Amino acid sequence: MPPETPLAMPVQRLDTWDGAAGHVPVRPHAKPWLARLFVFGAAALLTAYGAFQMYEVVSVSGGTTALQYVLLALFTLNFSWIALAFTGAILGFLVLLRRPRTPALPTALATRTAVVMPVYNEATARTFAALEAMRAEIDATGLGRAFDYFVLSDSTQGDAWIAEERAFLELRARWGGDARLYYRHRAKNHHRKAGNIGDFVSRWGGAYDHMLVLDADSLMTGACVVHLAAAMEADPDSGIIQSLPLIINRNTLFARVQQFAARIYGPVIATGLSVWSGRDGNYWGHNAIIRTRAFATACGLPDLPGKPPFGGHVLSHDFVEAALIRRAGWSVTMLPALPGSYEESPPSLIDVAVRDRRWAQGNLQHSRIIGAAGLKPASRQHFATGIAGYVASPLWLAQLVVGIALVLQTAYVRPEYFTSEFGLHPVWPRFDPVRALQLFGLTMGILLAPKFLGLILALIDGPVRRACGGAGRLVLSSLIEILLSALIAPIAMLIQSGSVFQILLGRDTGWNPQRRDDGSIPWGDIVRRHRWHMALGLVTGIAAFAIATSLFLWMSPTILGLVLAIPISWASGQLSLGLALKRLGLLMTPEERRPPAIALEAGRLAARNAARGLDDADALRALHAEPDFAQAHAAMLPTAAPRPRGVIDTDRALAQAKVVEAHTLEEAAAWLSPKERMALLHDRALLDRLGRLEPNPA
Repeated sequence: MPPETPLAMPVQRLDTWDGAAGHVPVRPHAKPWLARLFVFGAAALLTAYGAFQMYEVVSVSGGTTALQYVLLALFTLNFSWIALAFTGAILGFLVLLRRPRTPALPTALATRTAVVMPVYNEATARTFAALEAMRAEIDATGLGRAFDYFVLSDSTQGDAWIAEERAFLELRARWGGDARLYYRHRAKNHHRKAGNIGDFVSRWGGAYDHMLVLDADSLMTGACVVHLAAAMEADPDSGIIQSLPLIINRNTLFARVQQFAARIYGPVIATGLSVWSGRDGNYWGHNAIIRTRAFATACGLPDLPGKPPFGGHVLSHDFVEAALIRRAGWSVTMLPALPGSYEESPPSLIDVAVRDRRWAQGNLQHSRIIGAAGLKPASRQHFATGIAGYVASPLWLAQLVVGIALVLQTAYVRPEYFTSEFGLHPVWPRFDPVRALQLFGLTMGILLAPKFLGLILALIDGPVRRACGGAGRLVLSSLIEILLSALIAPIAMLIQSGSVFQILLGRDTGWNPQRRDDGSIPWGDIVRRHRWHMALGLVTGIAAFAIATSLFLWMSPTILGLVLAIPISWASGQLSLGLALKRLGLLMTPEERRPPAIALEAGRLAARNAARGLDDADALRALHAEPDFAQAHAAMLPTAAPRPRGVIDTDRALAQAKVVEAHTLEEAAAWLSPKERMALLHDRALLDRLGRLEPNPA
């Protein structure tokens, strides 16, 4: 690492805020009041209309029961969620009709930017390939001197750590004396990714005006990176500028559905969000540029009181950092039309569920932060939207349950003609079937409208339409995406509902590394994860059919998705199904038809790195076989603090005992646990002892 240039990063308070302590904007900035009035006003009116129509549906008998009022309340909450997405998508559609243009590439940069890639037990061949490809593209703009590159490792697996160091040393050697490539591994991944970035900013951030934050699967063209740096230079009040990453390089069925949806529908939603948010935007944690001093002064995250899942360190840190930096007077904006920002996505439904569990906990944890002092109303709205995104699933589940209960009551419970209150007619649940059908159509139209708006934009954009296989294939691809999404929706609803209930019961998710490669989940794991979903679908279907045919038909999409949960989940991770659709020209995106040059180069470099076995080598054997590499690894270790008397590191003590007793490398490798391996890899004396072991049994 370069010499430290510290920046003070004080921990922020959420209970108080002194507005005078924040940044004073250099320029006046108008708020997008008209856009906000349209989005929120129209959503409120639409929700009121939907609620009125639902009331008319359930009050046809002249009175309304308590259970019907519960159904009305649940419907109104769920309807408001989709109404807001609908009005935001309309705004984005209207803006994108004008086809915003990307500005010309700047010819000079006066500031310095650190390109930082946090990694956590990732595939080294791919992450370093992406960084190498990005560096080449940035240098090709002629402005490469403005950027330095940092790999910030939080890896807790010894093999991943040593693979990172080997890749770093090889890449730095290839880049030569002007590599400007640095690597740091943290012994303790305190506060996870937020702590990783915070450690960099507080120790080295003073040397850089900005930092471009990546994820391990991020890929950004040189033009995109330079445009972000120039946009930050041009706006002295900007704290964060977020790009819109598109999904690329996906081949399984589920991942290609996500890739298609993100490309065709995503810009409509993101553009609407960008317009009404204005300078009160949000941050998604990667593929964004950040002013380092603004981040340091405003984004020191506090630990929340109590234990996880609602207490402890902030899990979904990106929303919180955006809210805090905005509170401090800096703007947070988005450039959704800026091309050249890419990411990847999980390959199967189960992989998404694993990631989604952590996101659910992080977003629900924001209920402890949404009321923090000094936050902008739009920041609170971003928190509310994130929370609602997960609360919507149990609300939908509750609406289904209440609906079934009402149908049961209608079918089997006799009306009570002589109630405690005087009335000429009995009050018992009835429904207006015509209004119910009309309301169902309205709800489906609002729910699907963002998809249709994105499809319209793609159809009228000649290059996009042709790259997606023509109008016919584009429409058919959208229908396939809608069908598969409809089948997956009830499964995702139950998974998310289960996550929310677990979180409310106090179960912490932890932080597991993501599986990013294509590939299927073992059949046994699929059955184990989805057997209860299938059983619930069967029971619900049989019960609904026994109660009323109309109820069965109304619930058939939900029932079908749950009954087929196991084969749907299996199919989601299949490469063969995704590639078969690709051969037919379906679910194609422009980036898939004509892959960006940087994606091709990153793929070539990743294949080269993989052929060298970077991710396959055992850490202990690699260090033992290459004394020079072992010496370089030892040289990169930080100086250990003196051990307090009486405090014993159990993992290190066990590692020392096993290495001392071992006669050969094979014995040591077999005896050491993963934690003991990490303790050994952090200790120069134990590494020296390891190097003196015999390589093979006598």
